[in-house]
Amino acid sequence: MTRFFGQLLLLLFAISIVIPFAWVLMSSLKTSHEITGTPWALPAVPHFSNFSQAWFDGEIGATFTNSLLVTIGTLLILIPVGSMAGYVLVKYPFKGSRLILNSFMGGLMFPNFLVIIPLYLLVSKLGMLDSKMGLILVYVAYSLAFTVFVLSGFFEQLPNELIEASFLDGCSHSGCFWKVMFPLARPGVLVVAIFNAIGLWNEYPLALVLAQSKNVRTLPIGIANLTQTQQYAGNWGALFAGIVIVMLPVMIVYLIFKDQIQKTMLAGALKG
Repeated sequence: MTRFFGQLLLLLFAISIVIPFAWVLMSSLKTSHEITGTPWALPAVPHFSNFSQAWFDGEIGATFTNSLLVTIGTLLILIPVGSMAGYVLVKYPFKGSRLILNSFMGGLMFPNFLVIIPLYLLVSKLGMLDSKMGLILVYVAYSLAFTVFVLSGFFEQLPNELIEASFLDGCSHSGCFWKVMFPLARPGVLVVAIFNAIGLWNEYPLALVLAQSKNVRTLPIGIANLTQTQQYAGNWGALFAGIVIVMLPVMIVYLIFKDQIQKTMLAGALKG
């Protein structure tokens, strides 16, 4: 009986996710008249032109490219830095290392809107305001606490004997990390990269403040602008098409790596 209710809850949860997405996807292929007149009916004729209107006229294409560059650039810096920090803090303990690690954990509870004003002033003084590199560096700092917190747990589970064995084989400290420990922590690194990528892809407040020009604006800002323009223009089909463009990359990434994510989360639960 308990299993039945558990499966029923999972089914209801799945329905609550699938139905809204299916409705948005269906609406993205309709005209504005069909969306307002028959919101639950299938489109009489699929209007794929809604996607081209959102991509070009709504400038979703430019913001999509900006988000892709910023997200990839952030991960290229964040993953190596976060991995090395988590590794050193748990495998090379020193006086104050636990305090530093706890500080990273405390950073997870610190809301980012409290630092927006001083962050804006700092980035402005560094001359990196309204630039992709400035946004990337802010995102690295923004995501570092979560990355170090998760990866330190993965590195802590790896036996210290592996480090000693690598030293006996002639590895240096950096060689031990990159050739032995980092590959063993790859499942955790992959999961952290995916969760960070999803969070950065949908990040809005920091980008709203730090990315002001069209050349730097990210996808969430593009969707917000598209919502305002298309709402007054009455082009609801293009608006829903823009929403689908935002959701599809996240869904594709999850579908590709879902097995790896599930295995890693299950392994972490068993270790805990």
